[in-house]
Parts: sequence; C-alpha cells; structure tokens
Amino acid sequence: MIPIHGQAESTASGGQCQGCKSDEAAPIDMAFAFQPIVDLASGQAYAYEALVRGPEGQPAASVLSQVDDANRYHFDQRCRTTAIELAAGMGMDRFLSINFMPNAVYQPAACIRTTFEAAERHGFPVNRIIFETIEGESITDRAHLLKIFQAYKSYGFQTAIDDFGAGYSGLTLLADFQPDLIKLDMALVRGIDVDTARQRIISGVQKICTDLGIRVIAEGVETVGERDFLAAQGITLMQGYLFAKPAFKAMPPIANVG
Repeated sequence: MIPIHGQAESTASGGQCQGCKSDEAAPIDMAFAFQPIVDLASGQAYAYEALVRGPEGQPAASVLSQVDDANRYHFDQRCRTTAIELAAGMGMDRFLSINFMPNAVYQPAACIRTTFEAAERHGFPVNRIIFETIEGESITDRAHLLKIFQAYKSYGFQTAIDDFGAGYSGLTLLADFQPDLIKLDMALVRGIDVDTARQRIISGVQKICTDLGIRVIAEGVETVGERDFLAAQGITLMQGYLFAKPAFKAMPPIANVG
C-alpha cells in the first residue's frame, strides 16, 4: 500500500475540500499523448510527459476549451488519474510528468488523495511522478502555489516549474521554492546555438540551478545544433521533436540522442 503521510493521511480518511464536495455535471472526455524527456547521458528516456488530448487524439485545445470554473477541479483530478492509468497500462518504468492546475487545488492534502489512490490501484510508484506547472503570468496566487509545491514534495513527488523564463517571476519563484526540476521555455532554446544573448542567459540559469541542486530540462529542442550546444553546457535532459513527437496513448521511439 502506498503511504499517505501526515495531513494527507488524515484528510484522505475523511476530510474534504471545496472541490471534493462539488458534483461533476458532465465529465470532459479526454485521453493522453506521451512525449519523452530524454537523458543524453544514458541515451534513454528520463521521463514521459502526459499531454492531454481528445478521446480520439484531438488537439489539447479542443479539451482545454471546455474547462471552466465549474469543472476545473474534477478535470484536474481526472487528468492525474487517467495519466497514471495509461502509464501503468503501458508498463512505463520511467518518471511520469503530469501538468496540474494550481487554481484547481483547494487544499493540497485533500486534493492529492485521488492521485495516491490511482497510483496504488494501478501499481505506479509515487516517487516516479513529477508534478509540473507553468510559471509567470498564469500564477494568480504565489503563496498558494508554494504551499502546493511544498506539500507535493513532502509526499514524495518530484516537482517541476514548466516554461521557465516565459513569464516575469521565474527567478523570484525559484528563490521562494527550489523544485527538483525546471523546464526552460522553448523560446529561450530556439536557435541557442547561434544566439549569443540566449547562450548567456541559459548559461546563467544553468549555473544557478547547479548551485541550488536543481536539474534543468530544455524544452522544444528541434535541431542538432541546439542539442549539442545545450549538452556542452551540461544540460543533458531535453525534450522536443528532434527526439520524438508525442504519441497518442503510446511511448514513441527515441531518436538523435547521440
């Protein structure tokens, strides 16, 4: 049985949050595609990110456009449980990266119980789950996000800040909380092998993260030049079309890792 520690255990045994008590009027049909985060050091997948899709593989926008204040909590919960179920069914033995919506988490301990239950039901280890969220403009309550991150880390999950560098609060957020991973926004990665400004920015971020014990993932890597420059900087975790496009309900083969 997967342990649920401290507050999470007591809440799971009876406590409920605002979202838990609400009814889900009409569930949104969804499925997932999976894209690897590769580790150039090993030449294998480090993790797979679960990317929401329609039930027949429709684009994410077709699903996300249906999310509103009334169904956000239940949608976020079902994203987690569905991703875990699919990953376990495929026999995934790597990390599973799941995006979460901070505004859909009312009380971290209460809202996490279905994740624990799904992991236990499908035999997927909790310590192989990464929770990632975007940083910057979409974060409306920094204190609440920090509370969520701190709770998730204490329960044994990995934590990641997605799209780092896309908003205005990346470094401030990093000062308040040090996740296990940050994912560099693809706009910073694009053309980095020929862009001096981007090279210096990435070099500085990598040094800060190394000093803080945070691993860096480069998103949106599309060329060998980008890959090679990043690798030379010591960034070996990468994600992008150069290695594999997302595969619907599958783990795609990996290319161009060396």
